[in-house]
Amino acid sequence: MSKLSEQFELLKQDLIVAYDRKGMRASGNFANSLEVVMLDNGMKAQLWGNAYAQQLETGRSAGRFPPISAIEKWIDDKNISARLNGEITKSQLAFLIARKIAREGWNRSGFGGVELISEVITTERIQKIIDEVGVEQAFIYKTEIIQLIKQL
Repeated sequence: MSKLSEQFELLKQDLIVAYDRKGMRASGNFANSLEVVMLDNGMKAQLWGNAYAQQLETGRSAGRFPPISAIEKWIDDKNISARLNGEITKSQLAFLIARKIAREGWNRSGFGGVELISEVITTERIQKIIDEVGVEQAFIYKTEIIQLIKQL
């Protein structure tokens, strides 16, 4: 495993730790969706996750209804439906939550904060990765150059 791959796997693990520490886990889909993708023979790396990661970072602005089916799944994942006691249906509750989000937006600042991603992927951390990967690449290039010289 290359140094770049190792560093991106660490980023992934640290995002999952922060996600859990902030109490954001419901289904676990976000954590399970995180994937490190290596490109260009290991020279580039990407960290992919669910599209709603942006809302985990910045919240959601008002204006549009979120998908009610996703809210219904969240209600199930948080086991809220077991506490409804027949007073309201799951779909009614999901609609009310979606309407409130559409009107007011959603901000987790009162629930462990947002900025999930920027808390882990900082400028300092990116520089550290660049520094560490740069040393590894310099060694690889040095080895390749020595081998080319020996072939001459």
